[in-house]
Amino acid sequence: MIYNFVIGLALAFLFASSSNLSVLNLLNSLYMAFPTGIEGWTLLLLRVSVGVLFLFHGYPKITHLQLWANGLKMPIYLCFLSAFSMLGGGICLILGLLTPLASVAILGLMAFAMFLEITQGLPFVARDPYLIPDGQYEGPKGKGEPPSWEKAFMYCI
Repeated sequence: MIYNFVIGLALAFLFASSSNLSVLNLLNSLYMAFPTGIEGWTLLLLRVSVGVLFLFHGYPKITHLQLWANGLKMPIYLCFLSAFSMLGGGICLILGLLTPLASVAILGLMAFAMFLEITQGLPFVARDPYLIPDGQYEGPKGKGEPPSWEKAFMYCI
């Protein structure tokens, strides 16, 4: 679905100056027909579930932006863009508002997160938290999961 959106957007820009199509027709060509039946309900459940996940991951990052930026050792404006993409993209997915654009923002965010984690040499799958020695990966709520990039990879898919 994202591929259709990107291809449609590229074609819209390509033909916008040379065609007599209205802007409304170009925008309508970016969206496919809505699925019906069980397929429609399944896609709705998937979209809302992913939206809720990103909402829950984005809200704490927005509310504790400085702590998160210090932990990542990244500039605060990049962390704000990342957290805003999570929070705003999650809200848009839940509401079904600008879903292709929200999906592209989340895809870029997760691809960048995956790139950062790969370049830091983190493993694909994290070790089991119960096998981690005491004192490592401790957070305010106790022992946490060590960093890995399999979750970012799954969100990209």
